Amino acid sequence: MRYAVIGVTALVCTSALADFTATPTEARAIAKEAYLYGFPIVEMYKTMYTQAVDGSGPNFKAPFNQIGNTAMVFTPKDTAFVTPNSDTPYSFAWLDLRAEPVVLTLPPVESNRYYSVQLIDLYTQNFDYLGTRTTGNKGGNFLIAGPNWKGQPPAKIDRVVHSESDIAYALYRTQLFSTEDLAAVKKIQQGYLVTPLSQFEEGSSAKAAPPIQWPRPEPQMSETSDLFRYLNFMLAFAPPEASERDLLKRFSTIGIEPGRDFDPDALKAEQRQALEAGIADGKAEFADFKKTQVDTHKVSSGDLFGDRQHLKNNYLYRYAGANMGIFGNSADEAAYLGYFVDNQGTPVDASKHNYTLHFNKGALPPANAFWSLTMYDGATKLLVDNPLDRYLINSRMLPQLKPDVDGGLTLYVQNASPGKDKESNWLPAPKGPFYGVLRIYLPKPEVGNGQWKLPLLTPVDL
Repeated sequence: MRYAVIGVTALVCTSALADFTATPTEARAIAKEAYLYGFPIVEMYKTMYTQAVDGSGPNFKAPFNQIGNTAMVFTPKDTAFVTPNSDTPYSFAWLDLRAEPVVLTLPPVESNRYYSVQLIDLYTQNFDYLGTRTTGNKGGNFLIAGPNWKGQPPAKIDRVVHSESDIAYALYRTQLFSTEDLAAVKKIQQGYLVTPLSQFEEGSSAKAAPPIQWPRPEPQMSETSDLFRYLNFMLAFAPPEASERDLLKRFSTIGIEPGRDFDPDALKAEQRQALEAGIADGKAEFADFKKTQVDTHKVSSGDLFGDRQHLKNNYLYRYAGANMGIFGNSADEAAYLGYFVDNQGTPVDASKHNYTLHFNKGALPPANAFWSLTMYDGATKLLVDNPLDRYLINSRMLPQLKPDVDGGLTLYVQNASPGKDKESNWLPAPKGPFYGVLRIYLPKPEVGNGQWKLPLLTPVDL
């Protein structure tokens, strides 16, 4: 029996696995496709559940169609999602667009401060942006509508944006100049408003959408065939996209279909083995892709994040983005350059080497807003605890950094202090594997066209 998430109070259904018609060989190939396709959606569900559903959890931010602000920088204690950005305090708004659109109101912000609202559909695609680059710093009222809304916006709306899915995420970033600047950031955040259209428009009304019974996330849910249960659940919040109809038809032969139950325990042994083998194949393809394409900078973050038109349904790229740094910005908004290996192509490990990173004179990262290099633990993908409480080095810190004699800049990336005379330029690393991410906000053209060359980490024997 089919069930619909929209229009029901709870999800009541029978198994769709009776429709498992693929042979084991076919199932393995389809499961690989479905794993790469569905992983970002399920990873997004994890974050949504912790931030908007689990009100008693430590990472809860706000209910749907309300906003939660974090008026502090991220630290190693923040674990809601991997590879967090500690330069721009976040605000979070999960949008339920089933009943009606919502209006995002932005306040005016001073011209020298970067801010943005990244609009993300349930596929983790960045379907639009508000803020400095796209709408300026003057503020305004912006209507976010689901895929089925056909109404007329009120006169006070500056722009209408449509989402492919009925569940969407508005992720706000507000540039923080220094710790003394937190009060100013908090004031800006207080001006971020999320208002259902019926409340924004006088004399209007809308019927409330029925409540949803959200399944609780489980350990390893993204790593096994359990992923497909959550994928089916989430896909019920978006109408099939035309370019994916044949793909979804193929998925249905192994029980993957929007709004259907999926119980791996109901499978025959050879069917479940085929699905797990397909998932392993997907992981192996990603591992090779990361090693040969991402770590070598042949594929950039700008290739991995964007809207559907930009990604062109490249599900390996979308998977890679979600795996290494979910909710990354599109190329026009920010460039992300990863330091996973050194200048010899060897994975970086601060228990084996110290490292230097040298920028030639006049060759710092070219940004119209700002740049930042952040350190992450290779195992947890979180920020690294250290005695300086320093998780990054950014362009705002340049007056405090010590330049080289020739006018260049050398950073020391290592676990132990390089000495008091060099500590201003020290980016602390864990005593083990790590990676760094260089973020360039509003990158200049020379970043994308290759004119500016990324300097590499140079190992120094301990």
